[in-house]
Amino acid sequence: MKDISLVKQMKDEVMEDLDLTGSTSDEELEAKIEEIIFAYSRDQRFTATQKQQLVDAVFSSFRGLDALQPLLDDPSVTEIMINSHNEVFIERAGQTIQTDVQFPSRARLEDIIQSIVSRVNRIVNESSPIVDARLQDGSRVNVVLPPIALKGPTMTIRKFPEKPVGVEDLIKWRALSAPVASFLEDLVKAKYNVFISGGTGSGKTTFLNVLSNFIPQDERIITIEDSAELQIRNVPNLVALETRNANTEGKGEVTIRDLIRASLRMRPNRIIVGEVRGSEALDMLQAMNTGHDGSLSTGHANSTKDMLSRLETMVLSGASLPVEVIRQQISSAVNIMIHLSRLRDKTRKVVAVSEMLDVVDGEYQMNPLFEFVEERETDDGKIIGDLQPTGNQLQQTLRLKAAGIPVPDVTKLTS
Repeated sequence: MKDISLVKQMKDEVMEDLDLTGSTSDEELEAKIEEIIFAYSRDQRFTATQKQQLVDAVFSSFRGLDALQPLLDDPSVTEIMINSHNEVFIERAGQTIQTDVQFPSRARLEDIIQSIVSRVNRIVNESSPIVDARLQDGSRVNVVLPPIALKGPTMTIRKFPEKPVGVEDLIKWRALSAPVASFLEDLVKAKYNVFISGGTGSGKTTFLNVLSNFIPQDERIITIEDSAELQIRNVPNLVALETRNANTEGKGEVTIRDLIRASLRMRPNRIIVGEVRGSEALDMLQAMNTGHDGSLSTGHANSTKDMLSRLETMVLSGASLPVEVIRQQISSAVNIMIHLSRLRDKTRKVVAVSEMLDVVDGEYQMNPLFEFVEERETDDGKIIGDLQPTGNQLQQTLRLKAAGIPVPDVTKLTS
């Protein structure tokens, strides 16, 4: 029961019968919709389920996000990709599927986009056609408008899970093993600076959230994100900061870099930066090097080595420093690098955990601790494998000892 013309017809009848300019409650609106649809359905062969779907669709056209609402309400849908008002794809269980969902018109999709971005004080128009925003539940939203988007308004929604993913979930999904999870928990508690890298959709933000929840409750945390997504539940002394785009006059922009600098005056024990993409990398590294141990961040890259190169490029975009100095800053600031990957069977896994050592002769010295070893592939394409120790021991153990945490034999942390 997703006939666009029928939904529009029912909506028009509701608008004729009900004055929506006043303070009509959701209950009054839903009651009127049910009354009209039930009257209409007396002459139609609608099942109870079809009637309820029509009621929900009409209600969503008033108060929800129209054709999007059923997809947002479906917990099995993890991502919604709107290529134009009549072309909508979803991701479910790692598979991308085209749906029969359509918006009544391009104008209606544009109205919904404006409604979403205005709720978080963002602006998107022809002069500023790209924006990141979020829904009320925290789901991440990216919008691209014409003339940049040739098919029409484009929107991608990365849905926010109702229940935050925990370390137990990652272990159950075999994203990492229980012994490695326990080892990473000890590193976070002992205030090692951790950097998470990975490609698009590899689960960086989810993993950052899991690690963040290992932070002791008595610490003060500042989180800095483009669009607030982190769900840190166990730290009461928490300040969440979010960037702001410039207004229509080109003023009022607040960047990640601005927020990192401001956070240093807020007496944080740790700073968590959702993702570094540019010159703010230097500020993040300096914060890690100036007493904010245990800080966490993520970056987009295809490998640990690639992430280090990208960090150098980010720093160079905001400061004219010799590469040797930048490498020294990175090696001093970052203690542990964790790389995530989305494998060819669509599963997301930790594929490498490495320790950052000193720079020697201008080159990074890495100490790989764990690497994902693929054992085989099943007939249905499922990859079987585990995160295995490389045989190297953790070399920088002082922080673990200072925190009173036993130094583990990393070579024996097998699943």
